[in-house]
Amino acid sequence: MKKLFLSDWWQALRARSSLAIIITAAVFIEATSVIQYLFAQKGIRDEVEHRAQSELRAKSLEIHGVLNSIEVAIENTAWLMEQHVNSPDELYTICDQLLTHSPNLVGMGIGYAPDYFPQHGRWYELYVGRNDDGTFSHHQIGSEQHDYLESDWYKRTIAEGKGVWTEPYFDEAGANMMLCSFTKPLRDATGRIVAIVGADVSVDWLSDVINAHPIYPSSFSLMISRQGQIMACPVESLVMRQNIQDASSQIKDTSARFVNQQMMSGKSGQATVKDDKGNKNYVFFAPVVGSTGWSMAIVCSDREIYYTLRQIGFNLMLMMLVCLGLLAFIIARAGRSFKKLQEANATKASIESELRIASNIQMAMLPKIFPPYPERDDIEVFGSLTPAKAVGGDLYDFYIRDEKLFFCIGDVSGKGVPASLVMAVMRTHFRTVSAHESAPDRILMTINEALSPDNDSNMFVTLFVGVLDLPTGRLYYSNAGHDAPLLIGNGESKLPVEANIPIGVMAGWKYKSQEMLINPQTTIFLYTDGLTEATNKDNELFGLERVEKLARTLTTPDDQQPSLMLKRMTAAVETFVGDAEQSDDLTMLAIRYTKHEREERLQRSIDLPNDVQTVPQLAEFVDEICEALGFDMGTTMQMNLALEEAVVNVMNYAYPAGTEGKIHIEAQVNDIRLKFVITDSGVPFDPTVKGEADVTLSAEERPVGGLGIFLVRQIMDSINYERINDQNILTLRKNLQKTEK
Repeated sequence: MKKLFLSDWWQALRARSSLAIIITAAVFIEATSVIQYLFAQKGIRDEVEHRAQSELRAKSLEIHGVLNSIEVAIENTAWLMEQHVNSPDELYTICDQLLTHSPNLVGMGIGYAPDYFPQHGRWYELYVGRNDDGTFSHHQIGSEQHDYLESDWYKRTIAEGKGVWTEPYFDEAGANMMLCSFTKPLRDATGRIVAIVGADVSVDWLSDVINAHPIYPSSFSLMISRQGQIMACPVESLVMRQNIQDASSQIKDTSARFVNQQMMSGKSGQATVKDDKGNKNYVFFAPVVGSTGWSMAIVCSDREIYYTLRQIGFNLMLMMLVCLGLLAFIIARAGRSFKKLQEANATKASIESELRIASNIQMAMLPKIFPPYPERDDIEVFGSLTPAKAVGGDLYDFYIRDEKLFFCIGDVSGKGVPASLVMAVMRTHFRTVSAHESAPDRILMTINEALSPDNDSNMFVTLFVGVLDLPTGRLYYSNAGHDAPLLIGNGESKLPVEANIPIGVMAGWKYKSQEMLINPQTTIFLYTDGLTEATNKDNELFGLERVEKLARTLTTPDDQQPSLMLKRMTAAVETFVGDAEQSDDLTMLAIRYTKHEREERLQRSIDLPNDVQTVPQLAEFVDEICEALGFDMGTTMQMNLALEEAVVNVMNYAYPAGTEGKIHIEAQVNDIRLKFVITDSGVPFDPTVKGEADVTLSAEERPVGGLGIFLVRQIMDSINYERINDQNILTLRKNLQKTEK
């Protein structure tokens, strides 16, 4: 009897323990699901916020880019209009040219002060409109019926005395559409405002811009003006017909009025607003970059954002109820080992998925469009990267700025995820630094100073940085512990390099810059040690000798094409390695310099002292060249403006005050382009690294040279600076096909 009692007690205890395990597991699973749901909900919300902010930023920059180009065009042309303010015919011509070069403008108008032209009466407003066929129509639209003197744009511009963006309005006399205008006062020689010039932009395109690529199918964007006028939204009946304050007053939730106040105050942020049906919506808003005073908002529905998550949660709840009934059986039959195996498989799948995503992100950072510059006849580039693991630590990159090919190749110590993170940082540093720095040694030093101080993991990077000047073939380069590239073309040779130490080893290291003239039809072949240290099953290295031997067999122009060269090199490595596992990342980059010399059909030159009084001689020289090429008056005026800005900059700043110096200007013309080469022996100065001019500043506040180089960039197709034999050489190019009548 006692044994039976003990047995029943033990069985009851085991039953209670199993039941307790089942209940505990059920509670744990339920709690885990709730926590996962909350984390997933937060993750989705953070992602929506990030995407909305990115969309607002991107759309703001896109709109600002269009509006800023119009502001710059008007600001930079106002002085020319003021010179011809008494000649309406000349102003029509100037407006025609501005409209030709500014496709976003639908028209331009110049409204004069009352009775400025007595013969035309009190009102005189010339207007140039863009027709559907691309031509322009000229009108004088000022009249008693169209009293522009009482318009908001005219009064506000007079009051502020500077360029401003107007509130949106419907223009019946000119463009006959909804517009917003950038207006600026024109002054006579005494400084008196005699007219207001306005550049008109249709607001129709704003709806297309802000509602392109919605975050969710039902999400939408809207834009308001400085005074709250609705400029763009999905409901067309509200556009230009209702103020945002009136629209928000119809919503019961007071958060809508808060959003309205914030947007009209030019602030950014987010808020949750419920509509009259009780549906929750998230509103993300931010001001448009620039001086317009406009503001944008993106509205996303809570129901749509979390729809998939809630469906998954509901399905999981149903599945959980079913699984609870089977949980006891699973515990009894599967045991702890099966559970661990499940968790291990889930972890492995998650890691593999994350590695695939990381690999895709890493490869997306590298140039992947080949050939990258099909329109050019002076350069061919091809690159490849094969990581040893899902993600790797090799990198290569290249791009063209100011007729210079900036390129690099590097190898991060170590492999896997840590190396890939450093690789991403290095590629970002290279792009950021080289965007405003042209010297390879300074690029390396800047990157080294950024990486060395916080390099707690003691990871280093071998990096080779090169800058190839495409017009001259002069290669500037600096090395940080990387393998020397090969020069292939009429033979094979190593590029002479100083090794230096890798990036990240020692802060303050002074890297040395080297240079070499690259002959046309020469290929620069760069690689990482994954090529030379590729190992077969017998632990033999592929080695540099095999690389050089293969390079010597590339004797024909077809063999030296970068894409074919890398394919042959890859095939040779794969044949050598065989079935052996790849031990290191394999990266190669081939750059072929293919510049062709073209016969010059016109060449003239002029020497000027560093005296701005000789600028008229420069104008005669440019006029003579343009006349010989058959340029029209507008193109000739642009050429004069570009050359004057560049040469006067040299006259003013190349030589120390009180020092006489010479400036040599040479014009060369072949069958495709006009080239001006400006040479001086003054102090070294590269104007191409100057940032874009801030046209919102006054002439006294604006940095020296900023506006000049901005104008030159707008007029010429390319600019290029070189410092050769202690001389500054600035080359301006204009493609002839763009200047044909």
